[in-house]
Amino acid sequence: MADLNVLKKAVMEIQEERALSLTKQYLEEGADPLALFETYQSALEEIGKLFAQQVYFIPELIMAGEIMKTASALIKPRLAGKETASAKLGKILIATVEGDIHDIGKNIATMMLEITGFDVKDIGVDVPVEKIIAEAEAHNAQIIGLSGLLTLAFEPMKRVVEGLKAKGLRNKYKVIIGGGQMDEHARAFTGADAFVTDAVAGVNLCKRWVQAG
Repeated sequence: MADLNVLKKAVMEIQEERALSLTKQYLEEGADPLALFETYQSALEEIGKLFAQQVYFIPELIMAGEIMKTASALIKPRLAGKETASAKLGKILIATVEGDIHDIGKNIATMMLEITGFDVKDIGVDVPVEKIIAEAEAHNAQIIGLSGLLTLAFEPMKRVVEGLKAKGLRNKYKVIIGGGQMDEHARAFTGADAFVTDAVAGVNLCKRWVQAG
C-alpha cells in the first residue's frame, strides 16, 4: 500500500533513487496517480519554502526539479485525462530580456511555476521586445515574466512595457520583473506591475494575480 508520507519525505530530502523507486512501486501496486502527482507538488512546495528560508539552495532546487520531471514522465501517462486541482491555473510567458543571457533564475522560476500548475511558455534568453510581445499574444498569456540579472536589463524591460502600451495591450497583462538587481526603483523605471528577487515570491504573486481574476 502506498505510503505517500514516505514518498514526500524522500522527495523533500532529495533522495532521487528512493523517490523514483517508490513512485514506480506505487504505480505498479495500483496507487492513484493523481495522489502521487499531488504528493510531488506538495513536496516541491515545501522545498520552495526551504529555499526561501535559505535552508536549501539552488543545487537542491535544481535536483528537486529533475526528480519532479522524471517522476512526471512516469505518472502523467497514468493520469488518463485527470487534472490536478491546480491544473491550468493560468498562462505565463517568461523570457530573459534582450542583451542578457543569464537563465538560472528564469529556469528555476519556470520550473516552480509549472509545478504550481501554470502553463508556462519559456522563450529563452536575449529575446527582443517584439518577440516577447508576439509570443505573449500567441500563448494567450495573462502574465509576462521578464528576467534579467544585470542593470542593463532595465532598459529592454521598460521597452517591453512601452511596446505593450503602444499596441494597446498594457491592460491585458500583468508584468513582473525578476532578478537579483531588481528593486522598487527598477519597477518604477520599467513600468512593471511588480518586481521579485526570488522565484518563490514570484510564484506566490502570480498565484494571487490569477486567483484575483
